[in-house]
Amino acid sequence: MNDPYYARYHALRVRRHEHGIVEIVMSGEGANKSALATADANMHRELAEIWRDVDRDPDARVAVIRGEGKGFSAGGDLALVEDMAQHFDVRARVWREARDLVYNVINCSKPIVSAMHGPAVGAGLVAGLLADISIAAKTARIIDGHTRLGVAAGDHAAIVWPLLCGMAKAKYYLLLCEPVSGEEAERIGLVSLAVDETDLLPKAFEVAKRLANGSQTALRWTKYALNNWLRQAGPTFDASLALEFMGFSGPDVHEGVKSLRERRAPDFPGGDPF
Repeated sequence: MNDPYYARYHALRVRRHEHGIVEIVMSGEGANKSALATADANMHRELAEIWRDVDRDPDARVAVIRGEGKGFSAGGDLALVEDMAQHFDVRARVWREARDLVYNVINCSKPIVSAMHGPAVGAGLVAGLLADISIAAKTARIIDGHTRLGVAAGDHAAIVWPLLCGMAKAKYYLLLCEPVSGEEAERIGLVSLAVDETDLLPKAFEVAKRLANGSQTALRWTKYALNNWLRQAGPTFDASLALEFMGFSGPDVHEGVKSLRERRAPDFPGGDPF
């Protein structure tokens, strides 16, 4: 894409639409379009950075983020997870990207609409649930898989899940890594809307067009004010992210990765680490 704001993105495909709508597709450079977009090093970095460019883009009024193929987004690339577990510099870099992803979505002045179908996991889910209007297919499967991997639920979970669906539901789904269907996610307040999958993109762009045609100062200032609820939870998020990345230096993540590669339940060692 020969665009001064988005030419450098490759793991993300960016397309402009009329009314100032910017479409962001998580696909991966050269990826099989039937596969899930995995948050490898490039995807993770680009997901963290693009919201600053959307914010600075004078022609952008609203962003729509979606996946393609089998689903919205896969979890983190296991090779990247292993690098994080083994190398401090990689862990420090990805920690900063994970922090920036959350705060850049929150601080982007333009409204963001997400359209989630199929599995919605990992870094993509951060943008999916922090979006100002989150729309899921009824059959979507939202999963926060951190504790299954052997690390604390960092990313976006502590900052937004309790606010959206309440502490009891947040603990149930985050501690047990239980999948949430799009239909159930709407029922408990985790997403804004749930629709049939065939209606997902039309509905997302309908909402985006309405936002793009509204008063931009009114919408952006309303978003800014409402997101102070999330900014107040910043210390909680910072703690959860620090604890997640502490886990990448511990023993459980190795068993978590191994069990995922072997497609079996993990067998974490017992004992109290504190």
